[in-house]
Amino acid sequence: MELASLLELAGKTGKQSWRPMLEYVALLHKKSIHPPQGCFQHEWEEIGPGYCYGPAFGHWDIVHAVLDYVTADPAHGKLQLHNLLSLQLPDGLIPCVVWMRQGWDNTVMKMLCHPPVWHFAANDLAPDDEDGGFIESCLSSLLRQIAWFESKRKAEPFGFYFKDILTHEWESGVDEGIRFLDVKTGPLPCIDATAQVHALYERAAEWSKRLGRKSDEWEEKAGRLKSFIQEKLFSEETGFFHDAWSVDDPSRRCFSFEGMWPVVTGAASARQAMRVIDECLLNPACLFSKHPIRTVAVSDPRFEMRMWRGPAWNSMTYWAARGCRRYGRDDAAGRLLEMALDASAEQFERTGTIWEFYHSEGGRPEDVSRKPASEFNMPCRDYLGHNPLIAMAELYDSTRG
Repeated sequence: MELASLLELAGKTGKQSWRPMLEYVALLHKKSIHPPQGCFQHEWEEIGPGYCYGPAFGHWDIVHAVLDYVTADPAHGKLQLHNLLSLQLPDGLIPCVVWMRQGWDNTVMKMLCHPPVWHFAANDLAPDDEDGGFIESCLSSLLRQIAWFESKRKAEPFGFYFKDILTHEWESGVDEGIRFLDVKTGPLPCIDATAQVHALYERAAEWSKRLGRKSDEWEEKAGRLKSFIQEKLFSEETGFFHDAWSVDDPSRRCFSFEGMWPVVTGAASARQAMRVIDECLLNPACLFSKHPIRTVAVSDPRFEMRMWRGPAWNSMTYWAARGCRRYGRDDAAGRLLEMALDASAEQFERTGTIWEFYHSEGGRPEDVSRKPASEFNMPCRDYLGHNPLIAMAELYDSTRG
């Protein structure tokens, strides 16, 4: 890892008031790196030294860490994705986390998927891929992952689901999410899984074209899924996307951040995206908060200051901002990023650390519940996995013209 390059970037990116925090993040990245060992051929980066179940290497989390390296150290970012993709099983599943709880002789992999967003980071690193070898390797893993979703997570009558709705094992990455409270189980279309697989299809088409291969199959599948999302999973009444079991049932509808994924992946129409951005992401009665974005709308009766049920996660703000930029809304992206980074820097100045997630209304992270039934009922300190703060500051700068 090139610490000097990351520190240099942290010292010149974003607002001056953020830079002590960003430099701390750069040092925390360095502190989180371990030499090649066990299942990893390359040096590997843990979720963060403050992770309560660590040391661990996680899919959802390592993607957010890699985003910080795109400009300053793309070589290290690629190595982390190589580590991730090396875990892929023959059937195409990429395990969601690897725990080294009792040393390398007792490595434990959790055999569930996590949101398949790694290809966003891979594509950000792709301009540095002069001979196409990196993208060719990534495309191979991407196609195997698509096959896994089509074989194991195909929803009825269409779309895709996460296992959350069957077993509450939280493949969506949103532990104990409100969408799955008192819901009839079954392989029903989840808005996040369906939108994220749409992105897999589009990336497969893009990378196939780049490598001079046929892309028709992936373009056709992406188009069909996009039509399904726009026509069946969007509510004109709420201006938001919902899961299949709730989109037409007001009593079951949730206003949680997962409804923004069609905007992040480009599956929303331009009109739908504007409604999501203006009526949900920037609406104080919905997801817009002092530390944006809330994971659940303050107007939702299930809102509470508990993990994934109301607090703010910087990674989700990052994805929301990316979605805003995709649809030409730099104003919205810049506003979300600036407020999230301001709020994070305020807590860093007070506590000297970055937190797993934050009090969305500007309160103390120490006062937010994590998992009340567990021994760890407070957000973790020194947690990198959901804090791509350097990438967020870079994205903010890009919205400033």
